[in-house]
Amino acid sequence: MQEAEIRVLDAIDEAETVNLLAETVRVPSVTGTDAESDLQHRMARLLTEAGMDVDVWKLDLADLTSRPGFPGTEAPRAEGYGVVAVTPGGEGPPALALQGHVDVVPTGDLAKWAGSDPFAARITGDVLHGRGACDMKAGLAANLAVARAIKRSGIRLARPLAVHCVISEEDGGLGAFATLARGHTADAAVITEPTSGAVITANAGALTFRLEIAGRAAHGATRYEGVNAIEAFWPVFQAIRRLEAERNRDVPELFAGNAMPYPIEVGTVRAGDWASTVPDLLVAEGRLGVRLDEDPAAARAAFEEAVARVDDPWLRANPPAVTWPGGQFASGRLPAGHELLDQVGRAVEDTTGARPAQTAAPYGSDLRLYAAGGIPALHYGPGDVRFAHAPREQVELRELLDVTRALALLVVRRCAAL
Repeated sequence: MQEAEIRVLDAIDEAETVNLLAETVRVPSVTGTDAESDLQHRMARLLTEAGMDVDVWKLDLADLTSRPGFPGTEAPRAEGYGVVAVTPGGEGPPALALQGHVDVVPTGDLAKWAGSDPFAARITGDVLHGRGACDMKAGLAANLAVARAIKRSGIRLARPLAVHCVISEEDGGLGAFATLARGHTADAAVITEPTSGAVITANAGALTFRLEIAGRAAHGATRYEGVNAIEAFWPVFQAIRRLEAERNRDVPELFAGNAMPYPIEVGTVRAGDWASTVPDLLVAEGRLGVRLDEDPAAARAAFEEAVARVDDPWLRANPPAVTWPGGQFASGRLPAGHELLDQVGRAVEDTTGARPAQTAAPYGSDLRLYAAGGIPALHYGPGDVRFAHAPREQVELRELLDVTRALALLVVRRCAAL
């Protein structure tokens, strides 16, 4: 390794990095809450202390909502903030952006959490437990640890490094959308979402749908006079499962080992308003997987057509209503042959001794917004996504430190230490 590379790696404080992760996990930054804003301001302060020039701004929610390409939101929101930090000096736009989101999903049933407090950042052995530990505060901690190591090492970068901290990734990507709309850019980006040691170069998309199925109300004692909206929904659900099988018939090679990269799932179902009344309305909401390179409009059309084709007398006379509220994630991918993939691979191999596998993810992320904005991007970060959004959420501290070292090496090489 070159002298500058060794200096930066030696400047990584492992204990400090773990403490930083614990500190961020202890902030209950659920999407759309005041704590989300609090963590953004904390990240801005920490990045300033790391010697970076920091842009902090309050998002104009009305303006962003009216812009073409607005990615949608699901959580109620009164405010939001953007945070972008750039190393001083250097020429041209940042050679690399390290990006992470500060928001986390709600905790769910607290009784399901071992140790009771999801935000306690409990450490057992080499594992830190807590909401957001892998999705994706370990990635945030790695990004900040790299910035601190650059400052502590005393090296200067020929090209700037940027660190993007965004909100609202979990419900659509408003924070990334706002960051790009403000004009922040880079030659390439690494999004430090959890990847289990692999490099993810493509994401499927996910579109939130809402179905309204009509029934006909009647007294429960004379239910034969009504039409139960729950029963009317059943053939629609079966049609959704058939569509899912059809859309997952030909799986791209990047998804090798994943039998269902484009799942369709109904997440909530609500029907009826009285125990002894035949329910006259069922509302179901869920997510539709978007195939790689598929226009989201085409995915919506395929779903709507599958629902409309259901052969049922009641539904023919009372067709289900399909709308598309909430987050709308298109697919996205790193351009084929882009140098970033090899650069990340070599940095990982040089710090861990193993070349990372390349794969794709069946979920949407901010990657597609960066790609659409002309910034080639991929995922590489600590954690296993199978632990995300669950009461067993955790991250191995060894992964956190391995990723931090690989990213530090990548920064020195891409941004060309002087």
